[in-house]
Parts: sequence; C-alpha cells; structure tokens
Amino acid sequence: MRIAFSTATEHGLESPISPHFGRCPYYVFVDLDENNEISSVTSIVNEHAQNHAVGQLPAYIKTQGVNVMISGGMGGRAVDFFHQSDVNVATGASGTVQESLDNYLSGNLRGDAPCSESVEHGH
Repeated sequence: MRIAFSTATEHGLESPISPHFGRCPYYVFVDLDENNEISSVTSIVNEHAQNHAVGQLPAYIKTQGVNVMISGGMGGRAVDFFHQSDVNVATGASGTVQESLDNYLSGNLRGDAPCSESVEHGH
C-alpha cells in the first residue's frame, strides 16, 4: 500500500503534516508491505503549491500509485476527485507523518470532511 501525506517539510517520517493538501510545500510517500511495515519513504516538492488547476494535484497523486491520501485539510472538490479515482482520503491529520501513519493504521484517523477554508481558496 502507498500512502501520501501533505507536509510542511521534506524530512520523511519526521515531517510535520501540512494543514492544506493543495498548498503544502511537500508530499511524503510511504510504502508499506503486506504486514504494514514501512518499506520506503520518499519526499517530493509540490511544484504546484502556489498555482494549480482544479483536479491537477489529485490526478498527479493518483499517477504516483497512491492508495490513501492523508492531510490536515482538503477542499471538497479534491476529496471528490480522489473518490472518483478510488483513492481513500483521511483529513484532520496533525503532528508528524509517523504519528499520522500510526493513527491511520490503528483506525484513529478516519473521515474525509473538507476544510471550511476550501471555499476561500476557490476550490
């Protein structure tokens, strides 16, 4: 399974979760084996953090083989795009990637309610 996280830094599992999916400066991808053990961690720059078209980032994340997207917050249209692409979404994450991963795997991080700020951002 591949899980993507919206993050504030490129420091892998220690990266703080970003409060907004589309405007985060980085994404961290965590690959898990069949026992939910971490097999790899990759950080990439979000080249479209300041300017992106509707649906552009969910489509890009999907092309990276992601099964689950975890973020502090996400606009309703992005949530819908992920659902249409069969990518599960969990919003409301906080702390580090490692903490959010642990919360997700233990069932304590669920739900995909869009953030209220998404209207202000035009999403």
